[in-house]
Formats: sequence, C-alpha cells, structure tokens
Amino acid sequence: MTSAAHPHETRIDADPALPTIRIVREFDAPPERVFRAWTDPGLVAQWLGPEDLTMKIDVWEARTGGCYRYSAVSGGETIASFYGSFHEVRPDSRLVQTFTYEGAPDGVFLETAVFEPLGAGRTRVTGLSVTDTIAARDALIASGMERGVVEGYAKLDALLATG
Repeated sequence: MTSAAHPHETRIDADPALPTIRIVREFDAPPERVFRAWTDPGLVAQWLGPEDLTMKIDVWEARTGGCYRYSAVSGGETIASFYGSFHEVRPDSRLVQTFTYEGAPDGVFLETAVFEPLGAGRTRVTGLSVTDTIAARDALIASGMERGVVEGYAKLDALLATG
C-alpha cells in the first residue's frame, strides 16, 4: 500500500494470506505524548480520520475494560459510526481494543497499538488489526481507510508539534 520512504510516511501492509492490516508510523514526540493523543478524547477528536470529516466522540473511556463510540460527521450529518472496547490500556506503551463499524456489526477487528520509544523524543507506533476474514479486511481497506489513516496521522503530527 504505502511505503515508508522517510520516518513521517505511513506504512500500511495487508498480508495477502492473513486477515490482518499492519500500520507503522513514526512521530516527533515521546511515547507519553503520543499515547495521550490516542487516549484523551479531546485530543482524539482533533486528529482522528480524514481532513474533511469531524469526529464526534460520544464516549471514550480509555482504560482497561472501558468502551468508546464515535461518529464521523460531514456537513452536520453523521455518515458513519464506530464503537468498541478497550481490552488493555498500558500507559505509554500498549493499547488493545476492538473496532466495529456500525454499518457492518458482524465485522469486529482486534487492534493492538505498540508505542516504541526511539530516543531523541521520537516514537514509533505499530498497529496490528486482525479480523475473522480476508473479505472483511479488504472491505475496510476499500472503505477509504488508508486516506483516513494517512490524513489523520498528518493532523496528529500538527497537534504534537503544538506541544
């Protein structure tokens, strides 16, 4: 999908033989700041998703055993909603959650994000999403996921740069 020519590019790989998506991205901020941007609902709403959508957070309990629900809004209209559970929240290092698109409630992804310190105030985030079928994985990719991830991470770069 996307190759990492420099540290700020997002690498998205879908193994043709497995129902997985691996996303790798480096950020110019230490793990505790990047992790906070992933778990603080006020920050998540600022960077999650494509540039042309607004994310409305209904609930975001980023704690082990917590849950979340948010909607993508365009022109004042909700165009998609998502929900899941936080299975493990290990501060500054690991986040495990489920992810479900309300329009396809049978397609549950298990997502693990690992926040790796690189030194010099930098962090590599490696995310692995696993679902039950390759068809479900391919449907997520076809939905415009790559654009949402790449544009969202660019917004996260800008947010992290503000301190």
